[in-house]
Amino acid sequence: MRLLRHLFAPSAQRLFPAEAMQRITDAIAAGEARHRGEVCFAVEPALHWRAVLAGVGPRQAAEDAFARLRVWDTAANNGVLLYLLLADHRIEIVADRGLRALVDDAQWRAICARMEERLRAGEAEAAVTEAVAAISELLAAHFPLRPGDRDQDELPNRPRIL
Repeated sequence: MRLLRHLFAPSAQRLFPAEAMQRITDAIAAGEARHRGEVCFAVEPALHWRAVLAGVGPRQAAEDAFARLRVWDTAANNGVLLYLLLADHRIEIVADRGLRALVDDAQWRAICARMEERLRAGEAEAAVTEAVAAISELLAAHFPLRPGDRDQDELPNRPRIL
């Protein structure tokens, strides 16, 4: 069953057309203007069939994307990946080690739960932009811009379709 979902996964481009991707980019940039962290959004329609047969789950796929997209590669170790795996209907948030002791799992789960609600309602773009805003709130609380600081983009703001 899972293999079939991955073989016939929905299109990420249909769910997130170019205009929606631009608005998500803008939401990431606006959030990052308030903190020193980095937010990355990636959507993966499906895993390769070999990965599915090997038992690769959404969390492992998200951690692999975190590494591939170099979200870990920030000066303050405060990058956050918001990852959506369409075939499994799963959302994962992977936070770098600079955030692990500051933000607990319940806070990340709350963001995912709200995002799931919006996705079920057919509001994909709003689901992502709201999650980006919530992640930015957490980053602003723990890594605020100090007077005289400028947001230095260490990672691209543009969402990625994997």
